[in-house]
Amino acid sequence: MNRQPPLNQTPSDSANSQNRRRLVLAEQELRLMSALVLLIGLGLFLALPFVLSIGSVVFLPLVTALLLTILLSPLADRLARFGLPNVLASLGALTVFLGILLLSLALIIQPALALFDTLPAITERVADRFADLRDEFAWLAIANEEIAKIMGDTGAREVVLATPSILEEIAFATPSVVLEVLIMFLMAFFMIEARVRLRRHLLFDRASFGSSVKAARVMREVQDRVAAYIITVGLINAGIGLIVALGAWALGVDAPIMWGGLAATLNFIPYIGPLAMTVLLALFGIGTADTLWLGLIPAAAYIALHTVEANVVTPSILGARFTMSPVMILIALSYFTWIWGVPGALLSVPILLTLTALFDHIGRPNVVGFVFGEPLFKSDVFERGLEDEQAGPAQG
Repeated sequence: MNRQPPLNQTPSDSANSQNRRRLVLAEQELRLMSALVLLIGLGLFLALPFVLSIGSVVFLPLVTALLLTILLSPLADRLARFGLPNVLASLGALTVFLGILLLSLALIIQPALALFDTLPAITERVADRFADLRDEFAWLAIANEEIAKIMGDTGAREVVLATPSILEEIAFATPSVVLEVLIMFLMAFFMIEARVRLRRHLLFDRASFGSSVKAARVMREVQDRVAAYIITVGLINAGIGLIVALGAWALGVDAPIMWGGLAATLNFIPYIGPLAMTVLLALFGIGTADTLWLGLIPAAAYIALHTVEANVVTPSILGARFTMSPVMILIALSYFTWIWGVPGALLSVPILLTLTALFDHIGRPNVVGFVFGEPLFKSDVFERGLEDEQAGPAQG
């Protein structure tokens, strides 16, 4: 038996009411699917560190090789334009990077080995400086003992477990590191060599012209942004290293080239790297200078240089295109350092930049707005996809 609309309701009102009900059901279904996607993404974010950490022998070389491919593909393309075969162009780009890396390590390691013989004397002198400071603030230790007596602290005996020395840890870790480095460079070579086939696959194996245009746009944006960031930051850090080396030479610090190389390398690690460089300069200055305040001059000069570089030079050169939230940088730094240690800290910002470039095209999830009833992804993402779909017939 057919249901008749009320007498005061026209057929158009009935159709509008049905359309509104469909829209409400579609919105509820979309919100449910968005909630599932958000929960799955959160679960992957929490579970991924354990997977990546356990399989670091595989995943760390893979991620590093992907970033090297993004960085070195433009150089390989430029070499290929000179008439070199694709294999030789890929090998040449990788050889250039390896040469720069080995030269940088030689500038740091060779003076460090020469300075290693003076390390016991420097350590003893630093201990003497801190002993003098401890004598000056001996009244704090006396006050602490009196407070401990009042609180009834009996001074429990501490148990110290023996741990492997630094040399033993290096000896155990060397075979694994060598294997991971070899796997990384092999992966990078094959990925760079396969870049032409990958581009052809992304462009011509899509179902529509709009998706091909979008794939090309995403690939070009990720490659340009990551490569430009790494090259620009590398040049800035090289300038920082040169200034630090000249400053160390002017102040009479031993091995100025080593200090410049350390400054350039550690500056790739946001926040933590400059802090570690400041501590190293302070300890070395205290251990070699005649007085405590003279020993702090190199560290103070580096702090002033880093302040100017981080707040004036780098923002003015990189501009708004590479601006990232400091909170996101710290999250990425702690996240990937927890997973892979120092290599993860070096890779954290390029990985974050790559993900940012991808989300700029596929849409960034509106997590905070989703809690208050807004869509998880903004509608302009879908409108952009419709424009790409309509661009095909217009240009055809």
